[in-house]
Amino acid sequence: MVGVVAPDDLIERILEVGAGMAAAGVLDFELAGISYADELEIPRALQRVQSDLDACLFAGPLPHDLAQESGVLDVPATSIPLSGSALFGTLLRAKLELGVDVGRVSIDSVPEREVREAYSDVRLPSDGVRVYEYRDPGSPAEFLDFHREQWRSGTTTLALTSVRTVAQRLESESVPVLLMRPTTATIRLAVRTAALLGIGSRLEEAQIVVGIVKLPADTPAGPGRNELRLAVHTVLLKEARRMGATVLPDGEDGFYVIATYGSLVTATNDLTEQPFVRRVREELGLAIEIGIGLGSTAQAAEADARKALTRPGASLPRSALLRSGRPDARQVLREDKRAKALVTLEKLARAAGAGGDAPLVVDAGTVAELLDMTPRAARRVLLNLIEQGLAWQLPPARSTGPGRPRQTYRLLVEQLHAS
Repeated sequence: MVGVVAPDDLIERILEVGAGMAAAGVLDFELAGISYADELEIPRALQRVQSDLDACLFAGPLPHDLAQESGVLDVPATSIPLSGSALFGTLLRAKLELGVDVGRVSIDSVPEREVREAYSDVRLPSDGVRVYEYRDPGSPAEFLDFHREQWRSGTTTLALTSVRTVAQRLESESVPVLLMRPTTATIRLAVRTAALLGIGSRLEEAQIVVGIVKLPADTPAGPGRNELRLAVHTVLLKEARRMGATVLPDGEDGFYVIATYGSLVTATNDLTEQPFVRRVREELGLAIEIGIGLGSTAQAAEADARKALTRPGASLPRSALLRSGRPDARQVLREDKRAKALVTLEKLARAAGAGGDAPLVVDAGTVAELLDMTPRAARRVLLNLIEQGLAWQLPPARSTGPGRPRQTYRLLVEQLHAS
């Protein structure tokens, strides 16, 4: 199922396009509308239904980025592009319906390069066009300020925005505005992309995982070895039940653990920990050997697991999980991202002079100052730390003044020692 995250009117249109694609046999995926009246409602709306989704399709780049920034988005996602035919269609409406000079407009949600190229393609001057260069997660308020300033200064005669709340606010202030909406062709392509993301997510979740667990090679033979094997079997069964896995014997000194990729991700904290190793060590004081293989068949997964069999303590993504006989490149990338996030956390802790048992709580402004970067880049850094389990987003502090309350984050500096 693909969740369509958009205002009510656009959801209706996207679902209608999706229904036409299904009737034509080009879409074998169910679409579900997730509506919002205000972009700040998106994280809460997603949390209610995300467990049933395979992918998400957002109305534009801003709602997509706001969902990512909140930390609640955990399925593949894409947004409907507003360049190309969507931009041309909006400019044509502005000219035909409103009769405005499209050479003096302000535009958000479309990269400036693509705006300039579009004007050049139709041989229109773009010197008077002002573009909000959108690269990082921002806010509707930033869009609003940009369009309002351009119009009040007399630079532009019309605002083109993709955000309905911004359009409503500009209208209330008597600022000429036109809401950008994608064409049917653009929607069709975006729906197909989201469906492909969902299919990929399903296939990945359903891939077979085979784990091979071995007793340490130096375990002495005799009755004591049999008792130890039985104890390990008991622990494996207990852990396997939590992840919906099956445990089978593998000769006299090992076991097979058979599961799906989705259950493995859950049991290993998104592939950052080796399964079973910690529990066996805690309960039995034993350092087991484990190899994990992933494949579309049990035979392929078992072959990879035997190649990956290694001593405990090696990182799971790089040496204990193999796919098609090679390390999983995506998991290597995840490990690399975590390593970089740890370096960033260490820089923040050092710059803030963190020490003792006091928690380190920061906001985007603090991070920007400590790392000498823009607030937007600081928000991206904090989002990455949250994704890597190195920070917590705290409840917003109550504010009696205007504007959004300050968002704070607890940096988990203790993870530096754990790593």
